[in-house]
Amino acid sequence: MCKLFGTILVYFFIFDFSHALYFHIGETERKCFIEEIPDETTVLVNYKVEVFDPRTGGFMQSTQGIGMHVEVRDPDMKTILSRVYSAEGRISFTSHVPGEHVICLYSNSTKWIGGTQLRVHLNIQVGEHTIDYANVAQKEKLSNLQLRIRQLLDQVDSITKEQEYQRYREERFRGTSESTNQRVFWWSITQLAVLVCMGAWQMKHLKSFFEAKKLV
Repeated sequence: MCKLFGTILVYFFIFDFSHALYFHIGETERKCFIEEIPDETTVLVNYKVEVFDPRTGGFMQSTQGIGMHVEVRDPDMKTILSRVYSAEGRISFTSHVPGEHVICLYSNSTKWIGGTQLRVHLNIQVGEHTIDYANVAQKEKLSNLQLRIRQLLDQVDSITKEQEYQRYREERFRGTSESTNQRVFWWSITQLAVLVCMGAWQMKHLKSFFEAKKLV
């Protein structure tokens, strides 16, 4: 039991499914982020757009009309979400295929004048980090102990999905390695066969040359 609890704690420290950042984007720029997401996992993307103010040299809250176009593609490059949102919003989607999902953001530049620079605050949450436990406790009328157990169960479920995803990645890597090794093997055989054929042709050519010169 202690060993299992220790393992769970290790996973809590290793796998942080939530991160926040901000970046600057120009009028025609497109920023994409790759998230490795297990199967059947909820992803929550929060963002906020600020506009550069040349008078103060800083960034201020964006005006009405400036928004972001958000596009999400799965590992098979199929678009699972594509629409224009306002200057501040929240996007949620669920993965149905394990692997690298691409999240792209770019401005609705038709609204812009003079190539304004934006600062985009982005917070991506995956798995149980997307759940508002305060709201869950209020709706389901859970005690602190019940809520903590619910959190632990959700975390264990996320760990299980992550382990399955790591196994999936390992299987794909093994398949790629075996395929590469097989190709290298057959390429070596082909090279050897070509060298043998060239050697045989050269020997035959030299023999014909020596016989023509009556050297043998």
